[in-house]
Amino acid sequence: MSDKQPEGAGESGEFEQPSVPDDVWERFARDTERDIRSSAPKEPSARARMVTERLRQKEAKGAQPEGWRTGPAMGVPPGRAKSRAWGKEMNGRASRRRRLWAILGVPVAIAVALVAVKPSLLPGDPFGASSNASSGTPSGGASAAALPAESASPTAAPSSAAPGTPTLDRPFAGSPAERWADGAAAIVVPKATPVGTFTSAQVAAALKQAKTLLVGANLAPGTLRGERPESALAVLDPKQPRMLDDVNSWLRAPGKKHDPLMLFSRFDPAEVRPAGDVVKVRGRMTFKAGAHGSVAIHMDYTFVYPLIQADEASKTSGAPTEGSGGGSTEVARTIVRRVLDLELLDPRKYQATSGKLSVIRYDQDLGNTACDVYDGFLHPQFDSAAPTGAPPTGPATDPYDRSRDIKHSGTETCGTLSRT
Repeated sequence: MSDKQPEGAGESGEFEQPSVPDDVWERFARDTERDIRSSAPKEPSARARMVTERLRQKEAKGAQPEGWRTGPAMGVPPGRAKSRAWGKEMNGRASRRRRLWAILGVPVAIAVALVAVKPSLLPGDPFGASSNASSGTPSGGASAAALPAESASPTAAPSSAAPGTPTLDRPFAGSPAERWADGAAAIVVPKATPVGTFTSAQVAAALKQAKTLLVGANLAPGTLRGERPESALAVLDPKQPRMLDDVNSWLRAPGKKHDPLMLFSRFDPAEVRPAGDVVKVRGRMTFKAGAHGSVAIHMDYTFVYPLIQADEASKTSGAPTEGSGGGSTEVARTIVRRVLDLELLDPRKYQATSGKLSVIRYDQDLGNTACDVYDGFLHPQFDSAAPTGAPPTGPATDPYDRSRDIKHSGTETCGTLSRT
């Protein structure tokens, strides 16, 4: 028998255990006790047992738990305004969305509490806390979904808008134009490509000039007040025979055969003023190769102008005033559709000015303006005012119907409108 002890053994022949500090054992015992308590099953409270039992009984009966803050469905019956000579007919149905909320747990409850204190934390201002004056949407109202840009010629009139009476806060209420784009932003210039001898840059410049003409003739504040439309005139080619001479005579001495309304939208500031600073616009611009290598530009746009009657101060001074001024708050709309064909000619082949445009065609439909009045201004009709001008004799038309051909034969009559 050997008296050699196993390696690592003590004098007693047993393996010695390494010593552990007391603070380590205390921490180990503390952590172990905490883990045991946290993993131990907990008995539900009396209230929790009561709620669970009630839900179980409802589920057994086939009932579903009530939604949180679920409101009743709200509908608006279709409205209809009286039809009359200058067109005051609106049909439609308003719809409402219902949003159902569910309690998902403590994190969602905390988020709801934060939003209740500060609604601006949610993107898009869903509670309508701020107004949108530029689009005509009132504070607290649901904005209509904007239409995409017009990409092709329409084949039918727009459907009836939701019923509504135009107001200073919502001047386009009850009109399809409420979903149209605002002002110059609605005039989208197409992407330029080379045409004949013209480069892409030259075509792009011509398209930009075409937009300048349309904006200057129909949207510029000075033009709408009856001032000389300088920006629009600057686009026209001075070498086009008689064109500028004719336009200048229209502006200088308006009349039936030389009416500036054939190209420009103008209102008498002593009679009416804009209801807000937005004009709704819809249409499209296209271009192609024209005759003899020119660039032919076609534009077809409809403009909707909301207006109120000028107050006494404005009538006295002959200038529009800001705000309601104590005057009428009734809003009327005048609708103008314009079709223009322009050409960019090659000055190496024709007597033309480089970069200037020639007018080949101009046609227009004027909706809600006095018949047979040729003073160079549009005269909208208000429900509260006596009709002016001659009584309409032509058929009823829809001024929002952009699928109609408006090319005039020279024998057109003043008709009625189905809606404004």
